[in-house]
Amino acid sequence: MDDSPVIPERRSLGRRGLVVTCLGLGTAPLGNLFAAVSDAAADATVGAAWDAGIRFFDTAPLYGHGLAERRLGRALASRPRDEFVLATKVGRVLRPPSGAAPTSVFTDVPNLDPVFAYSRDDTLRSIEASLERLGVDRVDVVHVHDPDDHEAAAMAGVFPALIELRDQGVIGAVGAGMNQWPMLDRFVQRVDLDCVLLAGRYTLLDPSGGDVLLPRCAERGVGVIIGGVFNSGLLADPDANATYDYATAPPRMRARAMALRDRCADAGVTLAAAALQFALAHPAVTAVVVGARSEAEMRTDVAAAGAPIPDALAEHLGFVSPHGD
Repeated sequence: MDDSPVIPERRSLGRRGLVVTCLGLGTAPLGNLFAAVSDAAADATVGAAWDAGIRFFDTAPLYGHGLAERRLGRALASRPRDEFVLATKVGRVLRPPSGAAPTSVFTDVPNLDPVFAYSRDDTLRSIEASLERLGVDRVDVVHVHDPDDHEAAAMAGVFPALIELRDQGVIGAVGAGMNQWPMLDRFVQRVDLDCVLLAGRYTLLDPSGGDVLLPRCAERGVGVIIGGVFNSGLLADPDANATYDYATAPPRMRARAMALRDRCADAGVTLAAAALQFALAHPAVTAVVVGARSEAEMRTDVAAAGAPIPDALAEHLGFVSPHGD
């Protein structure tokens, strides 16, 4: 493979000088999301991302109950630390289960229970444990992970702790990652955030995050990372994957995805390319993170990110131009 980067574009993430590649690798699949992935496949996936020029990697203790962090750390161990940006999350700590093994969407994972925990002490312990699993001495971005039912606890405990660590130079940026936009919007207004990670709510099927949250972030200089651009698979291939937001897609939603696929096919574009670039095109968006479980999937995602999208199709699909037109 040609060693020249395929994804060379870099964008500023927030106001404090952190710069990331516009495409990042999300590692939930490397934590055996829904199905097991071998260590070799995980290494090859990260290697394919690196070869494509990707230098932004997102993980979390939840993903594989620590497995994704360990695999990502091992795969990046031989890479120059100053050449990539590493993001992880806090809000869940991994503890031995008090009873039967917890149910999980991750398979063949360590017998640990991801427990919601948003105190200052839990935050410090979580970061320390993540550093050990990743095998690094620092992480660049720390997101508060899914505080949907713990908004007050996050405001009182974890956010002040992270801001303190950022001010001390221990971490580079403070963010929040969720599958909803209203609470993220409240955090942007009330917390000195550097970035947000919005999953599944700025997509071709659900662009709801674009109405309020993305303009607010642009106004306040908060970086936006978009995840879940395929809505857990339906927008990657609605024929082969009928999953929408981690569950079986409703027939109406699957029909919409198929109609989008047909419209894209008429323009000579894959639905996956349109879905990925719909998010990348928004002027408030810094980066899109995509999950991949194999070298082949990673290369497909990279190709989708670089495929030309005809102007007429972009207009039909509601792409927001860099000038807001």
